[in-house]
Amino acid sequence: MKPYSLYLFDFDLTLVETRAVIVKCFHKTMQALSLPDRNDRDLAHLIGLPMKQAVAIAIGTNDQELIDKFCKAYTISADRYMTAGTRFYPESLPALSLLKERGAKIGIVSSKTASRIAERLELSHCAHLVDHIIGSHDVAAHKPAPEGLLKALEYFNIPKEDTLYTGDHLVDAQAAEAAGLDFAAVLTGNSSPYAFQPLPHRAIVPNVGHIPHILKP
Repeated sequence: MKPYSLYLFDFDLTLVETRAVIVKCFHKTMQALSLPDRNDRDLAHLIGLPMKQAVAIAIGTNDQELIDKFCKAYTISADRYMTAGTRFYPESLPALSLLKERGAKIGIVSSKTASRIAERLELSHCAHLVDHIIGSHDVAAHKPAPEGLLKALEYFNIPKEDTLYTGDHLVDAQAAEAAGLDFAAVLTGNSSPYAFQPLPHRAIVPNVGHIPHILKP
């Protein structure tokens, strides 16, 4: 057994803690649009879903015009609060550094915009640890569709069998399965270890600090 050559990661609640700031942006947007508010717990459980799907659940509608209006208003709050309110987990940067030292390639495939991810990387002085980012604006079909992962494979030109995708949400596991990639679940998000059991996985670990120690089967 040997390490993988390419490590792909989700972003929110996988590499970084964003519960509080995402919930804050939802509250601010609901207030701005005079919509009924939701409790913090319900909103936090939407993290990881594609934005429009999360908004539809949060405001209880399939009205695409209203959903689009909400997304535009949410962006205003996110521009103000998101990057400052995003914090890397203590294990994240050491894990990425170790993988890079071994010569591995690292990518991020997220439902967040690539520009916002890049901004946090730059401000945290760790952009050199990530070779490529695929965000929400880079795909037509969001997770659990495999498009983002497949685009990452195409960019890096590394075989599927040499690639591990890590995420905190069931949509991450489903996307990995659809793409034919090995998957590792981290428990820094809202999903329990039992939720991942029915889906293919190489490991279910507490946090990304364990990822460098997961070997190819």
